[in-house]
Amino acid sequence: MKKTGFLFDTRYMLHETGPYHPEVPERLQAIYKGVNEADLLPKLTLIKGNRADLKWVEAVHDRAYIDRLGDACLSGKKLFDHPDNQMCNETYETALLAVGGILDAIDLVMKGEINNAFCAVRPPGHHAEKAEAMGFCYFNNVAIAARYLQMRWKIKNVGIIDFDVHHGNGTQHIFEQDPTVFYYSIHEHPSFAYPGSGREFEYGSGPGYGFTKNSPVLPGQGDSECKSLIKKSLLVDFEKFKPEVILVSVGFDGHVDDEMSGIKLSTEWYSWIMKKILEMAESYSKGRFISVLEGGYSLERLPELARDHVNVLLNG
Repeated sequence: MKKTGFLFDTRYMLHETGPYHPEVPERLQAIYKGVNEADLLPKLTLIKGNRADLKWVEAVHDRAYIDRLGDACLSGKKLFDHPDNQMCNETYETALLAVGGILDAIDLVMKGEINNAFCAVRPPGHHAEKAEAMGFCYFNNVAIAARYLQMRWKIKNVGIIDFDVHHGNGTQHIFEQDPTVFYYSIHEHPSFAYPGSGREFEYGSGPGYGFTKNSPVLPGQGDSECKSLIKKSLLVDFEKFKPEVILVSVGFDGHVDDEMSGIKLSTEWYSWIMKKILEMAESYSKGRFISVLEGGYSLERLPELARDHVNVLLNG
């Protein structure tokens, strides 16, 4: 059995998004329920949130943007940059707690105290760009984690796998010219889904050309099509890149029962892809990977999806 960390903190539920928003605090309650009722908590290394030092956030986001978000929360604004981004007075501090908890999980992995970790955090992050909040996201958690690995732990090559049903435009934007971070995303085709980016011909630019790879999936497609795309793209590309650490943007919103998408993935597919990622981590990354929650909005399905996710991390 692996030593697996589980980042969870009730303070992540202080980020309120209003009564009609899909990204709600109850998402974390559902995830905790699934892990707890499966009696997995005693097997996990529990990690609490910790306020991130702003220098790590500034490694990805413009300082003026960070300050603007903080000021908006202090002034009691309920929207930030776009109507999707509903917020409250606690949003800024909650976002910093999410980042800090993820960085603590990275430290535990890099010190060898745990093998891997699942970070059940909110707000999510992969839509956040350098100076713009998008799609419920304020700080790009996974992008900050990648820079932290490089700056704090001197990791050269970081692999990011994003299987949220929506393309992680922010993560791609941040690393599109960087050959030391390989960003791979499988998501619903941008012609049919937010945010409208992530087409097959987007490969990065400049020195980062070839280190971005997108696998768009048409509405109505499901397990077999996504497995085929993973086998012919992600598995091949990471064999060449050989990341030293793998970060995973985990989105459960491609599930057939999730109303946020038009693709039809099963619960079993999510276990399948995590097993593939675990195999890659064992091959290239000394087993080191950290998964970070992004989307997933079916409160009925999240308990079983989180349970199975953690089971794979523990048992392979």
